[in-house]
Amino acid sequence: MASESSFDIVSKVDMQEARNAVDQANKELSTRFDLKDSGSKIEWEKEELVVHAPDAHKLRAVGEILDSKCVRRGISLKNLDRQKVEESLGGKVRQHIRFKQGLSPEIAKEIAKEIKNTKSKVQAQIQGDTVRVSGKAKDDLQSVISHLKSKDFKIELQFVNFRS
Repeated sequence: MASESSFDIVSKVDMQEARNAVDQANKELSTRFDLKDSGSKIEWEKEELVVHAPDAHKLRAVGEILDSKCVRRGISLKNLDRQKVEESLGGKVRQHIRFKQGLSPEIAKEIAKEIKNTKSKVQAQIQGDTVRVSGKAKDDLQSVISHLKSKDFKIELQFVNFRS
């Protein structure tokens, strides 16, 4: 009797790595000559970031520093949801950045539809914010993974819990 193999498709951000990236970015902000005494900073507010800067140009520079630190820490920039830039008192600007955690129902449906379109002998089940893919042949599962990696779902996908 052939056994079923399966894996889960998820989208998660390691929040400890995110905290480390923010700490490194703030350290660079405190030493970089053009941003040192500008009041630019990145703060945590619950599970999202707030970037403060004196003007839009410096906000863009702070964002680039944060992006580089996130990439070095293995955090995909697709999982950063940047909100609209807000003006605060004194002409200063700020921007909220949320982390996309889990698959939204729309993206999960899109992934399941894409798997069905591959015509592989696998099944996709949406389970909350994950998609479980199961099938008899490991080769089919691996072809599904490579197919999904070639597509852009506007979010970083991870393939975990590979069971055989």
